[in-house]
Amino acid sequence: MSSVRAPRRTVLASAAAVVAGALLLTGCGGDGDGDDTAGGKESGTRQITDATGREVDVPAAPEKVVALSEPTLDAALALGVEPVGTTAGRGQQGVSTYLADKAGEAQVVATVAEADLEKVAALRPDLILLDETTGAKREIAKLESIAPTVVTAKLNEDWKKAFTATADALNKKAQAEKLLTGFDADVTAAKGKLGDNAGAVVSVIRWQNKAPSVVGRGVGHVGSTLTALGLDRPEDQQGVGTGHSEPVSLEKLSTVDGDWLFLGTLGDKADGEKAYAEAKRVPNFGELEAERARHVVVVQGSAWNSAGGPLAARIVLDDLTKALTS
Repeated sequence: MSSVRAPRRTVLASAAAVVAGALLLTGCGGDGDGDDTAGGKESGTRQITDATGREVDVPAAPEKVVALSEPTLDAALALGVEPVGTTAGRGQQGVSTYLADKAGEAQVVATVAEADLEKVAALRPDLILLDETTGAKREIAKLESIAPTVVTAKLNEDWKKAFTATADALNKKAQAEKLLTGFDADVTAAKGKLGDNAGAVVSVIRWQNKAPSVVGRGVGHVGSTLTALGLDRPEDQQGVGTGHSEPVSLEKLSTVDGDWLFLGTLGDKADGEKAYAEAKRVPNFGELEAERARHVVVVQGSAWNSAGGPLAARIVLDDLTKALTS
């Protein structure tokens, strides 16, 4: 089903039914490329088709972007676009810690579960980005009434494809292709330096509530990077996962073992170190081959455990390169 953005007056009238009228009436002043031409159409727009098949008229040079998902925030920042509004990181109050120094003054207007439509409207965005990793996907019609809204990716989409789609919405596809080319070159270089770790079994877990959860399966930025490096996963971490993370009972702790084990939380590396200290107090954790070989690597979990993009993928690649290459 296709949807083309309605004229500005229609959009604002519709939005008034969604959120407080005063907020949206304030937002009807000039924004971004808002020079109207005869016939009521805005200049400086281009049409794209988003991941749901909707045709959306977007600004050719968006100035006030709201990114309502972790991957679209990551992608925008990688492309030099600082959103005015964004989402809190998974399990965090603010943006994901690995992005905090880049997100600047972006206002948190959403969580992974939902968006605050009044706060979104108050920012008067000229472009809204999201994907199916966020609960805001249920509010497309309401978001459209505020600003052009692009769904960049389906759930469990290849992260590179999702990044390219976000770049397209921002009119920065050439820049995205350059970043991906550089990333792929660095993956190839790292793979050639693995030495004895070539083909190693690598486990990735998040430690929370005194137990592990498997993360990074499928074609996300963790799973695809491990695959590109020629690394293997424990049997229970292969294939596409049933959710963002999959808890593992302590009775099955041995199933998360591998030649190497990368461990983090939803926060920063300091949180990961605390989690590792807790894990080492769990019976049988010391019997894991990775622990006995001192091959447990504490990582900045917000980058490894988020639904990330190119910036998260770069951190994952750098961590793997540092730990595994000779």
